[in-house]
Amino acid sequence: MREALALAREAAAAGEAPVGCVIFAPSGEIVGRGRNRREERRDATAHAEVEAIRSACARLGAWNLSGCGIAVTLEPCPMCAGAIINSRLSPVIYGAKEPNSGSVGSVINLFEERYGHRPAVYGGVLGEECAALLSEFFRALR
Repeated sequence: MREALALAREAAAAGEAPVGCVIFAPSGEIVGRGRNRREERRDATAHAEVEAIRSACARLGAWNLSGCGIAVTLEPCPMCAGAIINSRLSPVIYGAKEPNSGSVGSVINLFEERYGHRPAVYGGVLGEECAALLSEFFRALR
């Protein structure tokens, strides 16, 4: 999660919502990294999780990331939860809750639905630090 926080800080410095994400192999080695780039790329799908999943798939040469886990600073949205399901990631570790679009429990828990993959979920990991980074960023915008 510390590496995901570093990526979130990079996103904030670039004027993006501060969300960072890493994909890790069973050994703990980071095999994918991502941060929000929606503004930079003018792309609604340029979320940290999607970028990290694409990075891991490219590095490992496979779409199926079974055995790998994901750590992200903010509870995944429905699009990212779907990408996590489709890439077979588990566990899912996230920091701050996302009350407006969080799809791992805040609004809905897509991982409890009848999809073919149900990852283990651990929320609130470094949650206060992750939430503070987001709060500071959005306070500065106002």
